[in-house]
This record gives sequence, structure tokens and C-alpha cells, in this order.
Amino acid sequence: MNKTTRPTPAEIRAFRAENPKMRERDIAARLEISEAALVAAEVGISATRIDASVERFLERIASLGEIMALSRNESAVHEKIGIYENMKFGAQAAIVLGENIDLRIFPKRWVHGFAVTKTDGDQKRLSLQFFDKAGDAVHKVHLRPDSNVEAYHAMVAELCIENQSQEFAEDRSGYDNGATDGDVSRDELRDHWSRMTDTHEFFGMLKKLKIGRQDAVRTVGDDYAWKLDTGAVAEMMHACVREGLPIMCFVANEGTVQIHSGPIFNVQTMGPWINVMDPTFHLHLRLDHIAETWVVRKPTKDGHVTSLEAYNAKGEMIIQFFGKRKEGFDERPDWRAILESLTRSGTSVAA
Repeated sequence: MNKTTRPTPAEIRAFRAENPKMRERDIAARLEISEAALVAAEVGISATRIDASVERFLERIASLGEIMALSRNESAVHEKIGIYENMKFGAQAAIVLGENIDLRIFPKRWVHGFAVTKTDGDQKRLSLQFFDKAGDAVHKVHLRPDSNVEAYHAMVAELCIENQSQEFAEDRSGYDNGATDGDVSRDELRDHWSRMTDTHEFFGMLKKLKIGRQDAVRTVGDDYAWKLDTGAVAEMMHACVREGLPIMCFVANEGTVQIHSGPIFNVQTMGPWINVMDPTFHLHLRLDHIAETWVVRKPTKDGHVTSLEAYNAKGEMIIQFFGKRKEGFDERPDWRAILESLTRSGTSVAA
């Protein structure tokens, strides 16, 4: 295919047909298009454009019953099986606080929506897929054997929009990963850091000081953040399995943060991926995408809260882990003990 021009929807479909076993994200990368453009090429065939309104989505999604919710970024895929419940919509942020499905949603980032049917032999796999303006996936819902298919088709009919074009134009303008370069001294950073009373104040502190997250953890000092060996994430996960320790696992993209809370049981490494394959939680993490891993300690009114954070080569956070705890209670000492026992990097950037 001529790489100097953008492939047409027909050319996209032809390439897919010629490469039936290639993963969708790999096809998109090969064709130098977004994943949403790949889906859009199937509109009128196996995909339908739907309204990407988070509010309308949340009003209807519980009717589908048990589903699989998927949120991912370039390096981590987070899948949870359950039902959407305890939902609250806000223009700036929406929340789903179900027993299994736990989401923080940023509605302005949900721009394009599709209902997708994939045929696998005699089976039809149904999903709802949402993308940001750049065409990157922010959230997907895959139906399960016990899902309400009738409710799914009713939802698609209600959300179907007039525009059913197969064309898709990416818009990557205006995105900011927070990696600013403010002139902040270590003393000023430590002063603000030490006065936090809630972990949710962290982002506001970074914004106020105009410093990126990774720069902050590199700068603040070893009492608040220390760098680990590249194998630390796998080391932590296996330790939590051995001790039956419940964790919180956060995977985020531009439009959604998806959270698992609870123990993990079945951790397997396959090539560059480390995977959790539990009954209601699947995680797929590219270990080879991790450039730096840090333990980060933040003060709160309930004592320090400690996280494990993995960053890619661009300085973007791939994944974040906490020990599971309840608001108003101290952090679990066994979680702290695991993080403090992890192999540290040979040189400390923050020293």
C-alpha cells in the first residue's frame, strides 16, 4: 500500500481481509491510521456509529446486565467482568462505583462511538466502542454469554446517529500529558508535597508548580519516592499473590480510569506481557514498555499512602498500584512491607 496517501475505507477492509489473524491495533499501526479509523471503515457492514455521550451511555448500560468493561492505554489492558451500578454523571467527570466495574470517566474526551459486530464462526461478538478525537480507544464494552442482547440492540437503535460515514479524520491537537517544565526547586516541591492531606491533591500540586509527574518523583527525594529495578512490577505482583494481599490497580487513558480492587491470583508471563487471568479481572501489561518504576509516598490525614508507578520512555504513567484500603484507615502494613522489599535501582536519581 502506498504510505504517502491515507488508505481509503475499502483499502482498509482489504488489508484486514488479507491479514485475518493480525491484531486490530497492529493493523492500525501498519496502515498508520487510528483504531477508530479501522472501525469506521466497517460502518454499514459490521459497525454502526452511535452517540458518544457519556450521560446517555450511563443511562442505558445497566440494562445489558453482565458485560466485560475494557479500558487500555498503549501498554496496559484492563478488563473487568461485572455490571455497571452506582453511577453518577457530571459534566467534567462521571463515576461508576460498582462491585466490579469501577471507573472515572472524563466525558469531554468521549467523542466517537461505534456498535461493532464481529463474526467468529457461528458466534457473533457484540461490543460498544468509544474513542477520543484522536481515534484512540477510551472505553469498550463487550457482551458476555449472559448479557441481555435484546437490550443491547435497543440501546444501539436509541444511540444511532445520522452520520454513518466510513471516513475518519484524527484530531491530535490540544492534548497535554502534564509534562511541563516549571522552574521548581526541590525545597519548594518538598514543602508542597509534605502539606498534602489527600492523594487527590497531588495532581493539583503538579499543576500549580508546573512540573510533570515523573519529574516530581525524580526530584522530591528518597523519603518520598525511590526508583526500583525494572523487574519490580512483576516482583510486586507475585508477592501479592503469595500473601493474598488485596490491591488497587489503575489503568488510565485520555477518557477513562479503570480500577480493580481486590486480590489477584493467577499471574502469568507470556513473552513481553505479564498477565492477570482471574475470573472477573484480566490485566495485560507490556513489561518491555516500562522505562522507570517508582515507589511514591504521599502524606494524607490518615498517614502516608504508598503507590507503585510505572512510566514509559515518554515519561507517561502506564499503570499504578496501591494496597487496598478504606478511607479513614491506615495503609496496610503488609503492602508497605512488600514495596519496601522490592529491588531498588542501582542508582538513585532522586539522591
